[in-house]
Amino acid sequence: MTDQTPPTPPVVHRQVVVDAPIERAFAVFTGRLGDYKPAEHNLLASPIAETVFEKHVGGHIYDRGIDGTECRWARVLAYDPPDRVVFSWDISPQWQIETDPDHTSEVDVRFIAETPYRTRIELEHRHIDRHGPGWQAVSDGVAGDQGWPLYLSRYAALLSEVS
Repeated sequence: MTDQTPPTPPVVHRQVVVDAPIERAFAVFTGRLGDYKPAEHNLLASPIAETVFEKHVGGHIYDRGIDGTECRWARVLAYDPPDRVVFSWDISPQWQIETDPDHTSEVDVRFIAETPYRTRIELEHRHIDRHGPGWQAVSDGVAGDQGWPLYLSRYAALLSEVS
């Protein structure tokens, strides 16, 4: 008999520390996503006019194209300012919208005040294997240089501009 431990579900962890009070760090992360999300990260047929983060549980994160079309690519699962926000990742391994919530992953973002003017943001993208066959492409995409590392570095740069 062999001991076969089930594989650990894939989780992507990233963090960044910013020189900003926790309230500002949270407000910029949720309120200005379109200012740090790369324009080329777009599932619409037209360029993005704005990215909207609806600030309540049950809300969505979506892109609105310059032609008025919308792409809802996440659902807000938890909204607890200024400490935490959790949203789904409704983008399939084929980089299309996934409509079945059972085949989506989750992004848990926590804001921890290190001092009154310094905040650590810890991001955990979990349940990536729920995407089914091809989930490794999602994991590689969000963990790679053009994924969460890019988002968090652009977020930190934006925050330093508005602080």
